Amino acid sequence: MENVSVVTMFLLSGLNETMNCRIAIFSFTLLYYCTILFFNISVIMIIIVDQNLHEPMYILLCSFCMNSLYGTTGFYPKFLFDLFSSSQQISYEWCLLQAFVMYSFACCELSILAVMAYDRYVAICRPLQYQSVMTKRRVSQLICFSWFTPFCIFSISIVLTSTLKLCGSIIPKLFCVNWIIVKLSCPDTNTISSNILSYATIIIYVCHGLFTIWTYMHMVRTCMRSKDERGKFIQTCVPHLVSLVTFLVVIVFDLMYMRFGSTDFPQSLQNFIAIEFLLIPPVMNPLVYGFKLTKIRHRIFGLFFFPKVNYCH
Repeated sequence: MENVSVVTMFLLSGLNETMNCRIAIFSFTLLYYCTILFFNISVIMIIIVDQNLHEPMYILLCSFCMNSLYGTTGFYPKFLFDLFSSSQQISYEWCLLQAFVMYSFACCELSILAVMAYDRYVAICRPLQYQSVMTKRRVSQLICFSWFTPFCIFSISIVLTSTLKLCGSIIPKLFCVNWIIVKLSCPDTNTISSNILSYATIIIYVCHGLFTIWTYMHMVRTCMRSKDERGKFIQTCVPHLVSLVTFLVVIVFDLMYMRFGSTDFPQSLQNFIAIEFLLIPPVMNPLVYGFKLTKIRHRIFGLFFFPKVNYCH
């Protein structure tokens, strides 16, 4: 490691091998980011404007899309700027902020998926109690839980990281990662608190995942009883399952690679693995929900293809 006692800037070295085709990468990335913005903002605005969509499932979906905007905004603008910068540097403070955004975005995504699974569980397994359970107050509390829990956890994590004495300033990624910043700490630095919080966070969000799996197991068992229930499950739960499986696969793959992966892979492949969770879910989620959920699909068709027809009655 470099002999650095006070680090004020980090160098993001993930772009080193791809600078020869930066114009093509910039063009594709800008188009892709605009696509993410368009799809997610479209779903958010449709839900906000249409009174018929002010139901728990769609309010949670709105929060889901807002989180996608939050996470991608923490990465894409800086990445686009770096493509035309002579040195991919980032200040110490901005690096900690970006690490906070990346981690809180990922965990908030998992929390919202768990809350959406709970909503579908109540709707399918306890339909007579749905209106009394999923009140506006309860939905507000669940949304606050899904946002503030990761915000609080990673605020503490970033504060702990900021107290570490660092002996390195090179991050072999396209964006700042808290785990790598901790690894840059000097050998004599005490990182026990950071490690304990990291493992506690893993346990918390593994529990989120187990809870989500438990709810779907109950929903599948309930839906096997009748054809109508199976249709309801396919209509409203398949998008959730697709989003959940996709997100879990890309996150687990990225975490396993970051902790145990080989550095012998080409830099471009390492970059793709690192940003999968910023590439696939933010575009796939609004598409899956937009085309699978009937009310949103009809509203989209009504806006863009048949503006004079009201599909929401």
